[in-house]
Amino acid sequence: MDTQHTAFIKRSYDEPDERRTPPHAVVDVVRLGSHSSARLTLQPGWRWSESVKPIVGTEHCQVLHVGVVHEGRLGVSHGTDTFELAKGDVYVIEPGHDAWVIGDEAFVGFEFESNAAEHYATVS
Repeated sequence: MDTQHTAFIKRSYDEPDERRTPPHAVVDVVRLGSHSSARLTLQPGWRWSESVKPIVGTEHCQVLHVGVVHEGRLGVSHGTDTFELAKGDVYVIEPGHDAWVIGDEAFVGFEFESNAAEHYATVS
């Protein structure tokens, strides 16, 4: 249910403004006035370089991500650095990375950077 008053906006990811479905993923985007947020649900076997790279046509993900992990684990490589995100982790991932789901549980993350929400997994 959408609720909007002068002082606040309330939305639900279960009723998104936009839903994108790249392979092995669902991106639910909600718009909150001039801000946007997204819920990323990435299934086991998802990897950015296999699922999203063909859509956007760049060698690495060029989106800045700011968010929190709700469920699952995600591996991320940026240059020679590799790290893992897990439930409860808050993250900033700079452009120029690859990422993949670790294990047999879906990764669910909430993204709070408006540009990422609006443009992730879309043609540039």
